[in-house]
Amino acid sequence: MAGHSKWANIKHKKAAQDAKRGKIFTRLIKEITVAARMGGGDPDSNPRLRLAMDKAYGQNMPKDNIERAIKRGCGALDGVDYEEIRYEGYGIAGAAVMVDCMTDNRVRTVADVRHAFTKYGGNLGTDGSVGFLFKHCGQLIFAPGTNEDEIIEAALESGAEDVISNEDGSIEVVTEPYDFINIKDALEKAGFKAELAEVTMKPANETVLSGDDAIKMQKLLDALENLDDVQNVYTTVVLEE
Repeated sequence: MAGHSKWANIKHKKAAQDAKRGKIFTRLIKEITVAARMGGGDPDSNPRLRLAMDKAYGQNMPKDNIERAIKRGCGALDGVDYEEIRYEGYGIAGAAVMVDCMTDNRVRTVADVRHAFTKYGGNLGTDGSVGFLFKHCGQLIFAPGTNEDEIIEAALESGAEDVISNEDGSIEVVTEPYDFINIKDALEKAGFKAELAEVTMKPANETVLSGDDAIKMQKLLDALENLDDVQNVYTTVVLEE
C-alpha cells in the first residue's frame, strides 16, 4: 500500500468537494430525503439520517433546507421519489470503481455513467463485478502529527474495529458502519477531530497509478463525480502526485 500517498489523496478529495459546494448541497439534500424516507425523521433513531445531517451542517447548509428535506422524505412535503442504484466498473489499468447514484430516471443515469466510463478509458461492469473488493465501513482519517498512542487508546476504548498508521503520518480509524457515529462522537469528546469522516466503501487492496495513467484515472473519476445523479465514487486506486 502506498501509505505516503494517502494524505495527498485525502487533501485532493476535500479540495474537490469544496470546489463543488453547490453540487454537495444537492447530494446532501437527496441523501437526507432518502434517509428520512427509509428510517424516519428522528436522527436519534436513524443513524443514516444523523450522518447526513452532520455532513450538511459541516458544509454550512441552512437548517431550513435540512428540515424541508426531512419533511419531504417523511411525506409531509411533496418531492421527487429517488431510487438508489450502484454501478460497478473498471478504470485505467483495470482499477475497480463503484458509483453510487440516486435518481428519478434509471435509463438516463445508466447512460450517463456508461458514457463517462467509455469516454475516459474505463468499462462499465456487471453487478458484483468489483463489489467484493470493497468493505462497507466507517472511516475517520486524522492529519499527520496526531498523537498516535493517544488516538489508538481512545479509538479502541470507543469500540473501533482497527487503527491504521500510514507511512505519511496520517492515522486511520476504521469502524463498523453502524458504530460510526458513536465512535466519531467519542473521539471528538477526547479531543480528536478527523479531517475526513464518512461511512464509505474501503478498498481491501489499493493500486498505485502515476504519470499518464494517474492523469487519465483522475479524469474518469472527475467525470463520474460531476454527473448530477452520482452521490459517491469509490475506487481501489491511489494516485501519485
